[in-house]
Amino acid sequence: MAEQAQQFTFQAEVQRLLDLVIHSLYTDKEIFLRELVSNASDAIDRLRFEALTRSDLLPEGHEPRIRLIPDAEARTLTIEDDGIGMTRDEVVQNIGTIARSGTREALAQLKDKGDGAAQLIGQFGVGFYSSFMVADRVELVTRKAGTDEAVRWTSAGDGSFAVSDAERDRPGTSITLHLKPVDSENGIEDYTDRWVLGRIVKQHADFITYPIVLPGEKTEELADPAPEKPLNSMKPIWARPPSEVTAEEYADFYKQISHDWSEPLETIHTRVEGLVEYQAVLFIPSRGANDLYYAGFKPNLRLYVKRMLVRENSEELLPRWMRWVRGAVDSPDLPLNVSREMLQSDRHVRQIRRALTKKVIDTLKKLQENDRAKYEAFWRELGRAVKEGVDSDFENRDALLGLLLFGSSREAEALTSLAEYVGRMPEGQSDIWYLTGASREQIENSPALETFRDRGWEVLYLTDPVDELVVQSVTEFEGKKLRSAGKGAVELEGAEKKESSDEQKKEFEPFLQVLQTRLTTWVKEVRLSGRLTKSPAVLVVAEHDYSPQLERLMSMGRDGIRQRRILELNASHPLVQGLRRRFDANADDGVVGDYAELLLGWSLLAEGSEPHDPVRFTQLVAGLMETGLDSAPSSPSAASSTETESAPVADSDGSVPASEAGESEAATATA
Repeated sequence: MAEQAQQFTFQAEVQRLLDLVIHSLYTDKEIFLRELVSNASDAIDRLRFEALTRSDLLPEGHEPRIRLIPDAEARTLTIEDDGIGMTRDEVVQNIGTIARSGTREALAQLKDKGDGAAQLIGQFGVGFYSSFMVADRVELVTRKAGTDEAVRWTSAGDGSFAVSDAERDRPGTSITLHLKPVDSENGIEDYTDRWVLGRIVKQHADFITYPIVLPGEKTEELADPAPEKPLNSMKPIWARPPSEVTAEEYADFYKQISHDWSEPLETIHTRVEGLVEYQAVLFIPSRGANDLYYAGFKPNLRLYVKRMLVRENSEELLPRWMRWVRGAVDSPDLPLNVSREMLQSDRHVRQIRRALTKKVIDTLKKLQENDRAKYEAFWRELGRAVKEGVDSDFENRDALLGLLLFGSSREAEALTSLAEYVGRMPEGQSDIWYLTGASREQIENSPALETFRDRGWEVLYLTDPVDELVVQSVTEFEGKKLRSAGKGAVELEGAEKKESSDEQKKEFEPFLQVLQTRLTTWVKEVRLSGRLTKSPAVLVVAEHDYSPQLERLMSMGRDGIRQRRILELNASHPLVQGLRRRFDANADDGVVGDYAELLLGWSLLAEGSEPHDPVRFTQLVAGLMETGLDSAPSSPSAASSTETESAPVADSDGSVPASEAGESEAATATA
């Protein structure tokens, strides 16, 4: 009695993916064949990789090939391979649950298996589901190498699939597409036509390293079918001279190995002979992977030895920050059974790594110099990873510094390099100034930039979390120090101004000490500012303390102990002058301390942070507003009274001293 097929429902994510693939992902329907042939090639690669340690998996004389079997009468096309195949559980999990190819989920599953484990052919991803663009129903029969059991998977792409036992005389997978009617208006050709299949293979899969064949045709002259002939050249793309490879062939190879349907941004084709020999085709992608910055992400860089795949995700051939590079490297100088430990210690691998890293960096330099728009497109997608290299790749740090781009105060959307910044520095500026923050808007509104803005000095805006690592590890560029506009004391005046400033500091010292005493829980110093021209106050940190942005990143949303900061006051601001006069009149006046707390809260809000004690801050603001209303003029004529220097400061009982009753509303509003 035949086994009853077991019914399953696609996971919601897979159903959404199916809809996306069928209706909007691909513009050319024929791409389905490239994707299925690519998966078949991967399956054979994985079987041969497994056979390096399990010779029983590969029968003697095994000559793998990919067969295309069209049936015009039945309107079907079968793609068959001699690869590693799948078990029943792998079929259910990998095809029905989620599209895994190139995703975090696949990497997480493989993590526990170790690097020596063969990766599963079940990671069909987007490529497998593309078959539903041209088929009403898809049937898959597969048998895992090393087992005798085969399994059948069928689905009409309507939200469910069925799994049952099957028979297959050898390991591998057959995918049979029950084709939709030919529809030239919607781009569906006759995929049972041998000429159409040959054209698609030649155009999109000529570089596949295994023969892609059609069954031999029967003719009246021959009793037996003609022998199978490969439709593809089978010559690896990296083994061909660059002059013989078209841009379309590079793009197809990129899509085959990366499962990325967008075009690569840049292609690097190189061959090296000498002490170490290798050939490589590397691609700089036009967009970064969604999981690029997760710990489990592995590079999509394939290592071949004498055209035999030995590692699909080779981490040893490029530094970690270059994990976005995709491609293939083939070297005859490495052993076929190369292990992770051997790769790490092999001197040939170290030489290849050094040369490939330099090649990628040189390519980025040329792109930056010759095609700035293209380089900026790369930077917006992958610049964050390059910044990681500044902190981790000491051998190439100097070269990477030249590749860095930042936003700045010069122009809203423009990006600038450090060299360009230095080239624009005006006379009198000796340092490179920057400010870190959560966003451009937050940095632009920071009071810490006022003196730089007034002087016309450019400030770099560092809004990426990894920028904190950059400025921690890089202290200068071309002899110019990198300095934070929000750290340490800023003294930009000449000698005469500095002498005047020193006298002012002595005059303010008792007043500042009282404010320091009141705010000592949150502030380690209150001092006069050299960076403020319009705002009354700003919070900064000491030269070697970490920035507020880094403090927020370290807390990761959790409540923690905040470092004590430095509160700087603008001695020329009406509010600060009025508060100091209030102090001079009565050093024990409690209102002075209340205003100190208000200035602290205001400074936190100005930088995008929350006051230390929001309830206390709102109470003080409410009291100030009530006082302002109580002292507001009652007639239009009174409202137009002459403006004076300082804001009215309320007594502890809420009244305003008579000496300050005539001060303007404008100054009060400033407070």
